[in-house]
Amino acid sequence: MKRTLSSVVLATSALLLAGAVLPGRTAPGRAAHAGHGTNILVMGTDGRDTISAAEKRKFHAGGFACDCTDVLMVVHVSARQDRVSVVALPRDSYADIPPHRDEGTGKQLPARPSKINGAYAEGGPRLTVATVESMTGLNIDHYLQLDFRRFIDGVDKVGGVEVCTARRLQDKATKLDLKPGKHRLKGGPALQYVRSRKVDQAADLGRIQRQQRFLVQALRGLQAKRLLTDPVKTAALVRTLLGSGRDEQGFTAGDLVELAAALHKVQAKNTEFATVPVAGFNPTRPDIGSTLAWDKAKAGAMFKTLREDRPLLKAGTNPKPYDPPRLMHAVTVRGSAYACA
Repeated sequence: MKRTLSSVVLATSALLLAGAVLPGRTAPGRAAHAGHGTNILVMGTDGRDTISAAEKRKFHAGGFACDCTDVLMVVHVSARQDRVSVVALPRDSYADIPPHRDEGTGKQLPARPSKINGAYAEGGPRLTVATVESMTGLNIDHYLQLDFRRFIDGVDKVGGVEVCTARRLQDKATKLDLKPGKHRLKGGPALQYVRSRKVDQAADLGRIQRQQRFLVQALRGLQAKRLLTDPVKTAALVRTLLGSGRDEQGFTAGDLVELAAALHKVQAKNTEFATVPVAGFNPTRPDIGSTLAWDKAKAGAMFKTLREDRPLLKAGTNPKPYDPPRLMHAVTVRGSAYACA
């Protein structure tokens, strides 16, 4: 059961617009908290078994897969249905995996140190949810996991997504090569865009920023084409995002169809994008390698704000992002800051 990172981007673009408390099935053992908004964990792993060998070669999507989460994003929808906040959790963040029962053997396992992306390899989506909850203090009400296949097909189904860049973007691993300007990317090239992490020294933080830019543009495209107000087209997109049903999901098709009914209502200026504040690198450990240390004070304040269902940004402010982003100078921005002119 391997899933991959990039379908997260298209699915989250739909979730961003929801602006509604989500109905339906919640993450196991958890319930939505009325009055405090809704928290959705969107996850994707680095598995590569859902695309063909030809696609791997064409879009440079090969390589070793650890069955870990390469992308984790917390999507917070306000209780008043008027604001959506997205916080990315870098894959190399240090984490304490909470005690849990091994689903294969039934053995109770103690807490242990890891990178945050290792929770999925050890215990799938449920342990990932438990780990994120323990690190953030948030209650995760729903989760969604996706793969490369669904990402490529979903982007193609909506006619591609327009992205823009003020500088040339080249990545030696994914072979991404975009000149300054606007580009409409179909599924395969879009996959290269959201996977690229060797464009500059910003590495994974730069990739997160490009993913968030892609989300904003996907949102604008869905709104402009009114694809999410057409029940037939909405149902087709939902089927693509949820896949064949072999993967455990914290959403049902009905959940996402209801979400789509409100997707056209939320403007980019009413969305917020952030990466959890980072203090630097922890000392390298022989068991888990190099990890990112969260800035405990700033991260704690960020998640407290979400728990209290308050905006991350003050009214009337419109911060500009660093491009490329800086490790210890995270900037929370409105979606409009990432929109193409």
